[in-house]
Amino acid sequence: MTLRPLVLRASVSIGLLGGVAWWLDIGAVVSRLTEMRPEWVLAAVALSVLQVVLLAWRWRFTAGRLGVELSFAVAWREYYLSIFLNQVLPGGVLGDVSRAWRQARTQTRLDGPAVRAVIFERLSAQAVMTSVAVVSLLTLPVTVDAGSRLLLVGAGAATVFIATAIVVWIRRQSSAASLSGRVLTELSRAHLSGSAFVAQLASATIVVGTYLATYLAAARAVGVETPLPVFLPLVAPVLMTMLIPVTVAGWGLRESAAAVLWGAVGLTAADGVAVSVTYGLMVLVGSLPGALFLARARRP
Repeated sequence: MTLRPLVLRASVSIGLLGGVAWWLDIGAVVSRLTEMRPEWVLAAVALSVLQVVLLAWRWRFTAGRLGVELSFAVAWREYYLSIFLNQVLPGGVLGDVSRAWRQARTQTRLDGPAVRAVIFERLSAQAVMTSVAVVSLLTLPVTVDAGSRLLLVGAGAATVFIATAIVVWIRRQSSAASLSGRVLTELSRAHLSGSAFVAQLASATIVVGTYLATYLAAARAVGVETPLPVFLPLVAPVLMTMLIPVTVAGWGLRESAAAVLWGAVGLTAADGVAVSVTYGLMVLVGSLPGALFLARARRP
């Protein structure tokens, strides 16, 4: 991989963060960050451990529904590596691409069920998170100014783009398959049939709950005590902006969205940015076991 994508996306992240710093009272943000409470950081790290266990189980379950053998130990290790790569590489999806490729190498085809297992596994949580984000946006008492309108349009466009890309990919795969509708059949087997639907929905709901809980831990860590009924609807829309693949791990986009949304509902924008930065740092810390697995994999 060339350095150009990383440089471009890092530049976008730095530019957005610089814009937020210019717009807000950066001293208020720094003050929040320097008073971070370690017990909430530890709580977030504990949540990340639970989260990876659930994600690894879901991937293994999805792969099994497609006839792909995957041990929990391998799924757990590869998921940590994937999350770490998503944190440090541009676009936020290269870790998942690496995970799919590494697993496909153990199978007979590089474009077979092992790759689709990764894609299908990501669908359930994204579907739940998107639903939560849409409901949250509809319930927020937003004063729609130019900035808020731009954010909402951007988030909606990103969701539509992702959904359209998935549909197009499935149709292309289906049309190229020797058996018509093979990919759609696999999707139904992994997500929609009987117990699979219950397992996918339950695991995805819990995973999304860990994202929301981690964001709440980030808020409490920096002393933001916004009541839950006001706070929780703000989280999913902010996190959804991280899916737009123009930055490194969502840095800059996430903070910009937090600033706009916090301000739009009458809260302090600097608090939203402080919470968002803390969340990003917590996720990075929680992904560090993946760096150890990467170092071991590169060791001769």
